[in-house]
Amino acid sequence: MQTAANAAQNYMGPLPTTVHPEYEPDESGATMRALAWFGNTDVRMIDAPVPKVTEPEDVIVKVTATTICGSDLHLYHGEILALQRGDILGHEFMGVIDQVGPGVKNLHPGQRVVASFQIACGECEFCQKKLSSMCDRTNPSSLQKAMYGTNDAGFYGYSHFTGGYAGGQAEYVRVPKGSVNLLPIPDNITDEQALFLSDILPTSYHAVVDTGVENGDTVAIWGLGPVGMYVAKWAQLKGASRIIGIDSVPERLDFAKEKLGIEIINFKDCKHVPTRIREIVGEKGVDVAIDAGSFHEPKSLAHKVQKFLMLETDVPETINEMLVSVRKMGRCGIIAAYAGYANGVNLGALMEKGIRLIGNGQAPVHLYWKEILEDYIMTGKMDPTFIISHRVPLEELPALYAAFDKRLNGVEKVIVDTKFTKPLGNRGNTLPPLTRVDEWSGNGLAQTQRVSVN
Repeated sequence: MQTAANAAQNYMGPLPTTVHPEYEPDESGATMRALAWFGNTDVRMIDAPVPKVTEPEDVIVKVTATTICGSDLHLYHGEILALQRGDILGHEFMGVIDQVGPGVKNLHPGQRVVASFQIACGECEFCQKKLSSMCDRTNPSSLQKAMYGTNDAGFYGYSHFTGGYAGGQAEYVRVPKGSVNLLPIPDNITDEQALFLSDILPTSYHAVVDTGVENGDTVAIWGLGPVGMYVAKWAQLKGASRIIGIDSVPERLDFAKEKLGIEIINFKDCKHVPTRIREIVGEKGVDVAIDAGSFHEPKSLAHKVQKFLMLETDVPETINEMLVSVRKMGRCGIIAAYAGYANGVNLGALMEKGIRLIGNGQAPVHLYWKEILEDYIMTGKMDPTFIISHRVPLEELPALYAAFDKRLNGVEKVIVDTKFTKPLGNRGNTLPPLTRVDEWSGNGLAQTQRVSVN
């Protein structure tokens, strides 16, 4: 007979979860501003309780910088499973420690920290290898267990499919296992230099390292959002001889050409991307292809229909273009956020050409973030701030989602300030000015609503 403990283990992965996503309000009754999901393209600013320490190793962080990630658009469109009305979104954030639980010994109030987007236990076999995204013990989703056969780590603000933890597009965040999941930031590094250590810097670095970009390689990158831009930069730093970026947004293509000097292809102006790539690099094809794009925008009518009818959750068009574009024995990496099933993958090309198709997985932030901070940011080899296009206050998040979704006015990566953000005069002089979204979008894309959630 199966015991209750065995049943729990079957649903929650190899080990029982050691932290819990439950959101408990601070006894003071204080509230904070936060961005929450209420339906397809319906995100609102709400008044939510300030979270309290609920487990011994919790840390409460006052957020000084947050942002929207490209993968947040999948939540915005309701494409990620197990979203619930009122879920607080956001997984890239940093701030100042406000409170620590009694089990936290290496951190203290007032310390500047950045949070990894994944929540790791620090103890399981994956965490011991700093493979934090694969943690066995922080995501209790039985649905993910059923679909994937196992569970990834819990993530902030990314639905109950990834644990149901309240996210970082808010003034305060509860960080479970704070000793493990927070990286102290030195005083000579600004918030803007450190913020993206939370996700897109390690994510893009992981795509390049895991797919095996080597000195002299030719590399094609699908998707020139923030992750794709950073993938191109890391490929340059790893010695790639030629880099081609593929996208359809003119401002992104121009940005990549200007900031990085890479070659570009607008797939809307190109009948067949693999043919165009071979015209550029030669008939052999590229050595490496990386998908840093998005699964929620099918190109062809056939896949638009299949997505509409829910016959597939993802589309294979970018993967198929990569499989045809790479050389024999080439390498294809997938860092784009696919979630379920796609019809019509070109398995013949994969097998017959001997291609290494690599699912990079969610990047193990803990494996890379100290290396990126100490070896690249602090030494000046990598300036992460080149990606920042706009800066807005927290209350602008609903409008910012709409603008980001439409790729309006050259939106690339946006810094979101909170009431705890330092004045600009203390943060260098290279940041864009603080603006409202309608000042550069041309219209009011979304109205900020004040809602109380108890």
